[in-house]
Amino acid sequence: MIQDHPLRYALVNELHARPFPSIEVPSHAVYLAIKQPQNAHTRDRAADRAHLLELLDRHGAAHPPEDATHHSARIGRHELKWESHTEFVTYTAHAKGVGERAFSPAEAEVFPADWLSRAPGCRIVSILMRIETLPEDLGIVRERLEQWFVPESLACSWVLDEAAIVATDFQIDPAGHMRFAVFVRPGTGSRRVGRIVQRLCEIETYRTMSMLGLGRARQLNAQLNAIDPRLSDLVSRMSNRDTDAEETLHALLQISAELEMLAVRNTFRFGATGAYEAIVNQRIGVLRESRFNGRQTFAEFMMRRYDPAMRTVKSAERRLEQMAARSARAAELLQARVDVERSAQNQRLLESMDRRADLALRLQHTVEGLSVVAISYYAVNLAAYLAYPLADPLGVAKGMLTATLVPPVMLAVWLLVRRIRRQMHRTPGPQDVHQG
Repeated sequence: MIQDHPLRYALVNELHARPFPSIEVPSHAVYLAIKQPQNAHTRDRAADRAHLLELLDRHGAAHPPEDATHHSARIGRHELKWESHTEFVTYTAHAKGVGERAFSPAEAEVFPADWLSRAPGCRIVSILMRIETLPEDLGIVRERLEQWFVPESLACSWVLDEAAIVATDFQIDPAGHMRFAVFVRPGTGSRRVGRIVQRLCEIETYRTMSMLGLGRARQLNAQLNAIDPRLSDLVSRMSNRDTDAEETLHALLQISAELEMLAVRNTFRFGATGAYEAIVNQRIGVLRESRFNGRQTFAEFMMRRYDPAMRTVKSAERRLEQMAARSARAAELLQARVDVERSAQNQRLLESMDRRADLALRLQHTVEGLSVVAISYYAVNLAAYLAYPLADPLGVAKGMLTATLVPPVMLAVWLLVRRIRRQMHRTPGPQDVHQG
């Protein structure tokens, strides 16, 4: 029998790891997303699990497996779904029935205040969702939307081939929650209602997470505004021949290091922003919206108020990349200039060394000539002393004898010095090495 790959079942099960909830109508749902303010992607996930277990233990619910990233349980009359994501964790609690007071803060008490105060992070999304049956008279829907939401920012549309009407104003109410209303056409299945609810929660969650990049982009633009004049000034100074190239290069390298540091600090956030934006647009797309009562749809709301923020983030990211590339190109050009100048300096140094070597050689020849004279002087004197006893028998004066000895002695000394110099400068050949 053929053996299965060790990850075969795990990979298949991953496709079914996060099933949509099954929600009856009418119902209400409370959604909560918790994120650590800094370095959430490297957080201690054991703290998230411990916080979940505390909530489960209050209701005697079963614990999830040790390495679980999602878990479903019943807490009181609510169905709870917990999910762990890269930067945050989410809690969704839904129960049958709706209260007389729409979006009552009491509905959020499914998550106790003392338990929330010990959360390993901060609340970044909190949603109260009211799910009702769609009345036959759509005028009732219009009246309720006017009562529940701010008209100026209300986004409302039919979704999933007019299976339901969804609405929100993307405003946070005085209790700290965002409100979503869902009016479901009779006969719509509970699984389909669950998909609508989950997609609405995901739209708001990923919209909020992607907006974190906007703050980073504004901060980055302020930093780039301070660096840009310095970089432009250094680049303009490169064309001036009187500028110290090495000093300018060091300044450029410092700017490049600052830009690289900014890139390291913001790369993850900008990358996450792009991924979250794609999810937001994809979740809105699968809703298959159509206009209700002339109101703006979710897609139109995002186009007017969300897309400009995302374009700002992308603009800051591109600006950082372009400035880093410009700084790198300038540094390369300046490095080439420094290399050329150093080559010219080295050439001048070599020429100076050649001149010094030539002068040294001339001096050496001069010294050798003087040494021949000096050695000859002493050699002539020695030879004269040796020849003086022969002066009287030969009838030659000592002065004449000394003068006669000068030419041959100087010639002999000159030949001896020349031979010694040749031996010192001669390169050893193979025979010399063999004989040695």
